Amino acid sequence: MSKPNPFEIAQKQLDDCAKILNLDAGVHEFLRHPKIEYHLSIPVRMDDGSTKIFQGYRVQYNDALGPCKGGIRYHPDETIDTVRALSAWMTWKTSLLGLPLGGGKGGVICNPKEMSMGELERLCRGYIDKIWQNIGPDKDVPAPDVYTTPQMMAWMMDEYSKLTGSNNFGCITGKPLCVGGSCGRSDATARGGMYALREAARELNIDLSKATFAIQGYGNAGSFAHSLAKELFGGKVVAISDSKGGAFNAKGIDADEAARIKAETSTVANIPGAKKISNEELLELDVDILVAAALENVITKDNAGRVKAKIIVELANGPTTPEADEILFQNKVHVIPDFLANAGGVTVSYFEMVQNIMRYCWSFDEVYAKLDERMTMAYQGVLAASKKYNVNMRQAAYTVAVSRVVDAMKTRGWV
Repeated sequence: MSKPNPFEIAQKQLDDCAKILNLDAGVHEFLRHPKIEYHLSIPVRMDDGSTKIFQGYRVQYNDALGPCKGGIRYHPDETIDTVRALSAWMTWKTSLLGLPLGGGKGGVICNPKEMSMGELERLCRGYIDKIWQNIGPDKDVPAPDVYTTPQMMAWMMDEYSKLTGSNNFGCITGKPLCVGGSCGRSDATARGGMYALREAARELNIDLSKATFAIQGYGNAGSFAHSLAKELFGGKVVAISDSKGGAFNAKGIDADEAARIKAETSTVANIPGAKKISNEELLELDVDILVAAALENVITKDNAGRVKAKIIVELANGPTTPEADEILFQNKVHVIPDFLANAGGVTVSYFEMVQNIMRYCWSFDEVYAKLDERMTMAYQGVLAASKKYNVNMRQAAYTVAVSRVVDAMKTRGWV
């Protein structure tokens, strides 16, 4: 069975929003497609002396509210439609959080797990060599995403600076602290999601100190969500998983042990004393909070009816299909949609841009306080829209975000 097309899903979500807002047909059609997209062929010298050509993309979806912003993914299954969808969701995400930014996204078809550090550096620099004239602090600011790291962002920033002839730390975010990164960026996606979860739990009268958590996806967002569930709430994480499988222990799984086992064995499935489970089984566990932090389209019409969690926190982009959304809404599962739940990353990236421009650094406490304020305000705005229109939280988030982009387009005279 073929996987759902992520861009078709993004368009379907926008179509639903257009009906709620009664958007003009021309405005609606404009928003259904990227403003600009670039297709790149990137030659890279490999360690064995051969030259390999990597295919890459950069999509600048909409910049009505400001310069585009969005990560770069390195993944063997990357597609242009995935990048289009992610750039659309980033457009709504920056709007929803009230950031003066538009939406963009990038990707390269590669398997970074099979590449050396030297090959990865040459690929990063090669990507910037192809796209540097079309990005920058006033145009489009990339950041890390799936299988890209702060070190890779540093290489990209350095290459951009060389090509432009000056140190330009603000051209890329998600960098190490020593080259213009921001305090709090590493755990920002997960922390922002936990702030949104706190607000949802208050609304639903769920005591997070007694709640059980299951986390699908144990990359940056998922692993930080694990530690923050304990640190912020005292909650108990009973199940975690990565691409190679998962582990379940009703007594709870320690975050430090999980990190150690993953480092030693390359998967969390080998945690001692835990039962091995599949990613599919994890989604259907009887837990209070399900954190979806893996990839797209994991909750579908086929399994949504078996989800038992009270709240789903979508730290991944697009983990739930539109058909699944309807089922979850009917079953009173409260979904914190991706472009709200995982907006902490782009929010702190925006803070990083501001600090780079100011040549001034904020402390961890300052960053966390500003992030909390933004996430709380955004969540409450979405909740209010959900009640106003009697729609699910994703549709509500769309109404808030799309309305702001449309207002900017009309004010600028685009439509």
